[in-house]
Parts: sequence; C-alpha cells; structure tokens
Amino acid sequence: MTAVESRPAGAVLTPNPGGHRLLGARVKAFVALTKPRIIELLLITTVPVMFLATGGVPDLWLVLFTCVGGYLSAGGANALNMYIDRDIDALMDRTSQRPLVTGMVSPRESLVFGLALAVISTLWFGLLVNWLSAALALSALLFYVVGYTMILKRRTAQNIVWGGIAGCMPVLIGWSAVTNTLSWAAVILFLVIFFWTPPHYWPLSMKVKEDYARVGVPMLPVVASNKVVARQIVVYSWVMVGVSLLLTPLGYTGWFYTLVALVAGGYWLWEAHALQSRAKAGAAGAKLKEMRLFHWSITYVSLLFVAVAVDPLLR
Repeated sequence: MTAVESRPAGAVLTPNPGGHRLLGARVKAFVALTKPRIIELLLITTVPVMFLATGGVPDLWLVLFTCVGGYLSAGGANALNMYIDRDIDALMDRTSQRPLVTGMVSPRESLVFGLALAVISTLWFGLLVNWLSAALALSALLFYVVGYTMILKRRTAQNIVWGGIAGCMPVLIGWSAVTNTLSWAAVILFLVIFFWTPPHYWPLSMKVKEDYARVGVPMLPVVASNKVVARQIVVYSWVMVGVSLLLTPLGYTGWFYTLVALVAGGYWLWEAHALQSRAKAGAAGAKLKEMRLFHWSITYVSLLFVAVAVDPLLR
C-alpha cells in the first residue's frame, strides 16, 4: 500500500561543534530512514487481517514476529528509496530534512542499512513466521524499490497507481502469516488498498505539485488539471468502496464490518465529490481544501481495518 508523509521524515540533525555526531542524533537519523509514520499505516492493515484469518484473536507471538518482520522489511525498502531519491529529495521542500539531505547519514550508510534490513527481514519472516510470508515481504520490497522508485516514479503519471501494489502486500502477508496460504478475503482487501492508494496520495500531490514539477516527477496533478485529478479521485473512490463491500456477501464479514464500511465509505465519497465540485468551480490554493480528503483517507483505512479485526469477535 503506498501510505505517505505529509511532513518531512526527519528532523534537522546537526553535528556537534567538534564535528563528532551525537549517538542519539545518529540513531534518530537511521530510524527516520525507515519512515516510521508510513510503517504505522502498513501495520494497521497487517494485524487486523490476522484477526480475520484466525476468526478471532491470533497468536500474539505470531503477531509480534509479523509486525517486527514487516517493520524491518518496509524500513529497508524506505531506506533504499531515500538512497535512490536523494538527488530530488534535496530539491523538494517536503523532503529537504531527510537524513541523506542533511548529511547525518551518508549514501553508502543508507545503502548498506537498507540492504541489511532486506536480508534480515526475509530471514526473520522465513524462520519465525513462514516462507510464504517471507517471499511476499521480499517481493513488496523489490517492487517498491525497483518497480516504483527506479522505474515508474520518474517516468509515468500512473506511478502511484501501480507503485501502490507494494503498499498492498501487508494485507497478503498478514493473512499468509496465519494460514500459510492466501484466500479471496485477502485478495479483496488487497484490492481495497490498491484502489485506496491513488485517491489517498493524489490530494497530497495536488498540494505539493510545485515540488514534484521542480524535480520532473510526473505525478498526476503535475501533468493534469485539478478537475481531471478530482475526477480520477472520484472514480477510484467509488471502486474502492464497492470492493470493500464484497467481503460480506462472500461470507467473510458480518454486520459490524458492513456498517463501518458503509458509513466510512459514504463519508469518503462525500468528501471526494466535494473536492470535485470545488475543482470544477476553479478553486485553487487554500480554497481547494484537498488535504481534507488526504487526512480523512488515513482515518478511513484505520476505521475499516479496525472493523476487520473486531468483526470476527462479534460473530
């Protein structure tokens, strides 16, 4: 799932007067390389799926092992992403305080750190969870680093659509961690995150499109008008809500999930259509209020997946 930052990933980190970097600042910089705020959202989609796959409360040690492995894998992917994107990160206001830009972490350190986390996380999953989960985690890392960061991001306005596949993988990992298999329930939730990612990210891209335009990254709001972007947001939003409701008729969820999906999805569609109306009216700047949908998108996915976890406890 491609969940994103609305603020810089790291704080301003400076060496001490004698030129020696403080240990605490260095640790903070390496943590920032993993983009912990993004990983929080990834774990929000992983753990509830484990409840659904179990039909109740999963083994808590398995949950812990899965979460740690997920953090290590996603952290490695994010560190490698910062290594590859360090040139444009230095030119964008939103990313100007990342550790490689400030110099607190060197490019070589970031590369080694990211590769080490990739290896460690794969072995962690394989030895403590199962090898299917290990393969899924490694494929997500490779797709994010190679497919999205190296190939798609700087070449196509559809970058976040297909690049978002990496952010969908925690759903499959959560299910496979419990069952060592996959199912249609996991595929449906995978598709929910797939269709959630573009209308989640495009509002933020609308706000910071000058940043992306400056470095030549063709995010959709850079190459298309607000009206076109808003229309795409509405289309993806309707598909996302529709897919989210498939779990109940297929027998995977009950009344509680359905109620949450309808209410939260209905409010999402309200906000998406409101954004489209403002874009059609020519609103720009603060009047466009695109960040309303961005912030709600995080709340939406949190509520939906909490419902995924709670629903089997009520059946």
